[in-house]
Amino acid sequence: MRILVIGSGGREHALLKGLAGNELFVAPGNAGMESLAKCLPIDALTPQPIVDLAKEVDAELVVIGPEVPLVAGAADALREAGIPVFGPTQEAAQLEGSKAFAKDVMAAAGVATARALRVTPEEGTAGVESALEQFGPNYVVKDDGLAGGKGVVVTTDRAEAAAHANAVLEAGNPVLFESFLEGPEVSLFCLVDGETVVPLLPAQDHKRAYDNDEGPNTGGMGAYTPLPWLPEGGVERIVDEIARPVAREMVARGIPYQGLLYVGAAWGSEGPSVVEFNARFGDPETQPVLSLLKTPLDTVLYAVATGTLADLAPLEWEDGFAATVVLAAENYPASPVKGDAITGAELDNPDKVLHAGTKRTDAGYVSAGGRVLNVLGRGATLEEAVADAYRVIEGIEMRGSFYRKDIGRRAVAGEVSVEKQ
Repeated sequence: MRILVIGSGGREHALLKGLAGNELFVAPGNAGMESLAKCLPIDALTPQPIVDLAKEVDAELVVIGPEVPLVAGAADALREAGIPVFGPTQEAAQLEGSKAFAKDVMAAAGVATARALRVTPEEGTAGVESALEQFGPNYVVKDDGLAGGKGVVVTTDRAEAAAHANAVLEAGNPVLFESFLEGPEVSLFCLVDGETVVPLLPAQDHKRAYDNDEGPNTGGMGAYTPLPWLPEGGVERIVDEIARPVAREMVARGIPYQGLLYVGAAWGSEGPSVVEFNARFGDPETQPVLSLLKTPLDTVLYAVATGTLADLAPLEWEDGFAATVVLAAENYPASPVKGDAITGAELDNPDKVLHAGTKRTDAGYVSAGGRVLNVLGRGATLEEAVADAYRVIEGIEMRGSFYRKDIGRRAVAGEVSVEKQ
């Protein structure tokens, strides 16, 4: 099959690896993907260039990685052109693009989530101060739009919460205040085709920049799958209590969901509650999850794109665990330094290293983004998978780079637990 993947990060490198064996194109891609696909360095964030490119390469399937093209309507434009696409419509993608829309859908579907209050730019600082009075001592402040996974501040510092809220308003976006949800977080990717919902393996992301969950939020510094601490039947509960009711509500609204619904949930004393939805594969959780998928990825994505997910055979998975550790550039996430040389033995082995923010020069690979590489580990146990990833990342050198040393550590130590229901 001729497949066009849209995106340039570690998530897209993982998708390409899973789709190997097909004729692959990626736009814009990055240097590490060149062995798997033809990189087409064009602007692929708006619908028309994506449609034009899909026609140019005669794509039989288009897979959209990042959220921006989805919220811009790229999937709609491809469907109108008769090209199968993995990704929801512009209207359906508002589950990620507008947190207020997502809250409305959840309320109608009876899905548990945090209490929330939306403040508009017109309400200004007075609205922010009023909201701060109603929340705390743990403040959760979100940009009501797309922020690349970095638009959320969780803090006990009221001044910090106010500063973030006012910055969002000054940028012209509404801001959402939410109650703090207790319990460990779960990322569950669900294939959705109308009312048909098929979950992948559950994963856990590590969003803070530094060890012990300190520092600013990032797009994600590492992840592992599956979750040894998730209660038996946990995945089924997330599907039954969250994903399927939301899918049915979207159908009832006349905007059926067709693509990947990422459910970010906190598992508290009453079970799972929604922290966020994303309308695409999460990064970096995709990397370990897809590394364990035995069912051919092209078959899976094509079934969703063509409305035949209900006919797909049950997914098959490898035994064991997988983990990803992100190598980040100096000063990430604020203002990452770019252009530093990268060396290491496994840089061209996609089973171990996925490229996220790299480019190639005559001298070799150099950094070209904040999250530079995603290093994969596999093992019969989570401890072995994490150790495998760290063994590889310790052999990579890049000036000023850093990575978290504690990905999966609390789960390995048995320190992550949930209350018995």
